[in-house]
Amino acid sequence: MNENNQRDVFDAIADPTRRRLIRLLAEAEEMPLHELTTHFEMGRTAVSKHLTVLKEAGLVLDRKVGRETRYRLNASPLREIQDWVAFYSKFWSTNMLRLSQLLEEEEE
Repeated sequence: MNENNQRDVFDAIADPTRRRLIRLLAEAEEMPLHELTTHFEMGRTAVSKHLTVLKEAGLVLDRKVGRETRYRLNASPLREIQDWVAFYSKFWSTNMLRLSQLLEEEEE
């Protein structure tokens, strides 16, 4: 974990189960643990551990409603990933443009 005791967003989304949880929460406004668990072939404890990782990264918010804990997505930390991908997207676009120009020059 980094210095402000938050988990790295890249680390949090590295696991396919956590990416699936993010997708499920993106499609629903809010979901309780028992409902999220029905989408996986694992117990509530395992799903809860994945949700904790997402929560530590700031990707999931939770609130108690009676005895039930409800989870919802907080997508704003995903901007870090979007910005990272956008940087490399520009990098590849620029390099592909250069390659295209080089190939055109060779043909002439």
